[in-house]
Amino acid sequence: MVKSTLVVRASDALPLAASVDDEETERVLSEHKQQAKLIFRRISPNSEPRCSIESGPYTLHYLIADNVIYLVITDKSYPRKLAFSYLDELSKEFQVSYGAKVDTVRKPYAFVGFDTFMSKTTRLYQDTRTASATGAGHLDRLNDELQDVTRIMTKNMEELLWRGDSLDRMSHLSTSLRSESEKYRKAARNINFQAMLRQYAPVGGVLFILIILIWWRFS
Repeated sequence: MVKSTLVVRASDALPLAASVDDEETERVLSEHKQQAKLIFRRISPNSEPRCSIESGPYTLHYLIADNVIYLVITDKSYPRKLAFSYLDELSKEFQVSYGAKVDTVRKPYAFVGFDTFMSKTTRLYQDTRTASATGAGHLDRLNDELQDVTRIMTKNMEELLWRGDSLDRMSHLSTSLRSESEKYRKAARNINFQAMLRQYAPVGGVLFILIILIWWRFS
């Protein structure tokens, strides 16, 4: 389920718009909204444009487009494809309505009027079954961009809080390269072992037969 949405300027983390949440949601998500502020501070020009950050029972998904960060907090079980479809809908509408003014505003929440569109879109995506039905057209249209959500970087909030992990593309790339390198090393070891078996197995087989014959001859 979609819980809360924040829209900020990427260059300085200035809040531009946010969903209007009830008191209970504010109470439950207070810690996670603080975590969202941490994410905004960690984002740089080299950061991944799409990322999912797991934090307890929730996941914080963000999308960066045209110097704006769109972040939604959802239940951990909420499908990532729907979360990023939702964020993509917001980014397209926001760019059309306010894109030209993003770099010039000085005061926080200058675009509070965007809440109307966010509320309407949130209702469409609130339930996964409803979202799958009503958002089918949107998902089809986004299929090329979001075809493989497993390629979207996923982090854990603890990594950001305690290990100083990065949201940068190069950090993600180096992690992927280390993983791929390890796989290639294992594959190389297996190939070398199989080659050694093929090379020495016949000799070993002959020696084994000779030992059996010698043992049989003198036993």
